[in-house]
Amino acid sequence: MKVKVLSRNPDDYVRETKLDIQRVPRNYDPTLHPFEVTREYTRALNATKLERVFAKPFLASLDGHRDGVNCLAKHTTNLSTLLSGSCDGEVKVWNLTKHECVRTLQAHEGFVRGMVVRHCGTSFFTVGDDKTIKQWKMEAPGYGEEEEPLNTILGKTVFTGLDHHRQQAVFATCGQQVDVWDEQRSSPIRSFTWGVDSFSAVRFNPVETELLASCASDRSIVLYDMREPAPLKKVIMTMRSNTVCWNPMEAYYFTCSNEDYNLYTYDMRYLDRPITVHMDHVSAVLDVDYSPTGKDFVSASFDKTIRIFPKDGGHSREVYHTKRMQHVICVKWSADNKYILSGSDEMNIRLWKANAAEKLGVLAPREREATNYSQKLKEKFQHHPQIRRIAHHRHLPRNIYHQTKELRVMKEARRKKERNVRKHSKPGSVPVVSEKEKHVVTVVK
Repeated sequence: MKVKVLSRNPDDYVRETKLDIQRVPRNYDPTLHPFEVTREYTRALNATKLERVFAKPFLASLDGHRDGVNCLAKHTTNLSTLLSGSCDGEVKVWNLTKHECVRTLQAHEGFVRGMVVRHCGTSFFTVGDDKTIKQWKMEAPGYGEEEEPLNTILGKTVFTGLDHHRQQAVFATCGQQVDVWDEQRSSPIRSFTWGVDSFSAVRFNPVETELLASCASDRSIVLYDMREPAPLKKVIMTMRSNTVCWNPMEAYYFTCSNEDYNLYTYDMRYLDRPITVHMDHVSAVLDVDYSPTGKDFVSASFDKTIRIFPKDGGHSREVYHTKRMQHVICVKWSADNKYILSGSDEMNIRLWKANAAEKLGVLAPREREATNYSQKLKEKFQHHPQIRRIAHHRHLPRNIYHQTKELRVMKEARRKKERNVRKHSKPGSVPVVSEKEKHVVTVVK
């Protein structure tokens, strides 16, 4: 005779302390839970609504400049340090955790055009309208000491941009030509020109560190290799690009901000058409910066807004604006992927959350699990009409809303006219040009 004995392990159902939640046994067989999808949909809908309720991206405003903020620079080794340069030649060093300015120096006469921190974080470089490149110590001078630059290089023309190499003591400037400088020398070790009268921005590739990209005034984006004697190639677009930024995770990709209200992501191997055209701004895009993960980038525009785009998405996933913020000149994404910093015309630097609804501070384990669970639910049901409508809806200032509508009408009118011309022309005489190919004039090698 067999006797079946019930065997239970108390670890499976007894709480360790009375503060723990009760352990409930659960059978995951889907036949026992016929309404599971319905329940999950309701939870996803509620999570999406709560995300919009808790979306409060603005954190702090750093004021102290007496003129518009023209450029920002992140510290390479310290997360809480930010440098900013204004239109009156003043440079400020900020402590972001305390939201206060720790140091002010009069760096240049006229605009501070560019600023970059050395890869080791011990000093930083600035360029200005007074045709000088100055190197400054990162530490403030001691009591009684004068605020003096470590090194000053006098150039022949005005410099408009600046960037530093990731590993070597080499930096690049742009103005009437692109110059590559050694820190120990007072004349450039390499100069690149390509029949252009001026350049507005220059950037080193963070992965393939010998590569550079620059934006020129003849509507072109030029690529260089420091090991080559001449520029590699350039792509000429229909309108001028203001700035360019390399993807820190994918060496070949870069994004440029353009005067035609769009941003373009290119693969440097195939410049005849951009990979993605990012649309949403209603005025010229002035600056762009990638997140350290390379999955998103942030753009600053003349239309007084900041937008966050997925690297392969045609439209922005987030838009930030305030009533007081004027034309946004420069923008940076913090190295810990949590914050965005913007500098604007009305002399303020603003600190934003990169994820608008994210809760800051230390999360309890249960809280983190609940957040991850609701995130997965939102991803699972993201294409359902009601959830998609709530997740994508953003309140916009009235003028931007109306401008967006107007641009949409204009684009549709152009498309309709093109269709009519094609309809009443000889077959094949009016080719269909895709949105990506419309904006590229030619590629010169």
